[in-house]
Amino acid sequence: MTKPFGVGATSFLLRGGSLCDPEAGIEERRDILVRDGIIRAIGTGFPVPEDVQVLDVSDCLISPGFVDLHVHLREPGQEEKETIETGTAAAANGGFTGVACMPNTVPPIDSPGTLELVCRKAAEQGYSRVYPIAAITVGQEGNRLTEMGELVEGGAVGFSDDGKPVGSTIVMRRAMEYACALGVPIFSHSEDAVLTAGGVMNEGELSVRMGLKGMPREAEVVGVTRDILLAALTGCHLHVCHVSTAGAVDAIRRAKASGIRVTAEGAPHHFILTEKNVIGYQTNAKMSPPLRTETDRQAIIDGLVDGTLDAIATDHAPHTDEEKEAEFDRAPFGIIGLETAVGLSVTALVESGLLTPADLVRRMSVSPREILRLGGRKIREDETAELTVWNPKRTWVVSKGELSSRSSNTPFLGRSLTGRAVLSVSGGKVTHWRDQLAAIS
Repeated sequence: MTKPFGVGATSFLLRGGSLCDPEAGIEERRDILVRDGIIRAIGTGFPVPEDVQVLDVSDCLISPGFVDLHVHLREPGQEEKETIETGTAAAANGGFTGVACMPNTVPPIDSPGTLELVCRKAAEQGYSRVYPIAAITVGQEGNRLTEMGELVEGGAVGFSDDGKPVGSTIVMRRAMEYACALGVPIFSHSEDAVLTAGGVMNEGELSVRMGLKGMPREAEVVGVTRDILLAALTGCHLHVCHVSTAGAVDAIRRAKASGIRVTAEGAPHHFILTEKNVIGYQTNAKMSPPLRTETDRQAIIDGLVDGTLDAIATDHAPHTDEEKEAEFDRAPFGIIGLETAVGLSVTALVESGLLTPADLVRRMSVSPREILRLGGRKIREDETAELTVWNPKRTWVVSKGELSSRSSNTPFLGRSLTGRAVLSVSGGKVTHWRDQLAAIS
């Protein structure tokens, strides 16, 4: 007898979909049989066991599981905004089978004890794999390095003081030297914090008209340039987080051409929105780095198209409604992004012809895995299933009631998008599926 299908299922057949696996060089129709969490057969016309549920994934693409390089899960310490359970459920809802979580929790992930807590909760409650990024400095205060070796032994995949750029050049140099020796990247919030102190939006004519203190674009360019120079000096793999300016894209492009080990990410909000979305003091458009100009927005797109920006990452930053309903100056930075990333990326980049579906898989699966040193995840027989099934033509409207995240702070509520994940499989188990995905037997 066929078992009921749902979250937790480990045996099923995906029928009628197109395999989109750029690492394997495959983009063609294939059926995939998963039995007990393992891919048992790939092809067409093979016999189906009687106790396996068959799912119609016609019009869908089957890809190696998407990974988000930049997520704030908020636990421990800020569970009113998000938890490891709700954050990874949001990831699965959005098609991500893995997330790299930033260390700015309370307390920060700056000790083996806090790291162990995050890893344990992720193993017990997670709907997607969690790859912890530990703090560069104790308390994220920018002064004393954490015990980086112990943290890597405990499961940290990289280091960052995200949200608090490391201001001391010598501290950043030492951190890069240790990270290089440990074989892990530094994830840098590259910014000159002196230049941006007190700022709440992009600096320019609009910030002056609105009476808000601005954050100059040059602050990001200065920070990125310094960090690139330190990466060249130390040989460290530098990963630049949430690039928002044309100047930073240009600096990264030049660094790559010079052979410096630098990778970078762009966020959907930075390639879709501009500072004009702040008009009316819209706090759900307040983020750090801030929304910039149309020139910057286009530069982020160009960087993703030509590969200067290796990955699309969400910078998922949940906050409560009460926090975001405060005056603009006092409201926190950040928006959620896990559940809208696929739709926003398909709508802005694939529907417009700027990226192919395979290109998008590279930006959301292949490159993130390379940056995190997770190893390739080809879809092949005898491998544990780690899959994202997504429909690049499905239209849907972002609504609060369909979000799995504990928070709903996004400027995209009510927006119609094209492209949506319909099935997520992490560690051989179904972690999310949509009711519209028809079971045909």
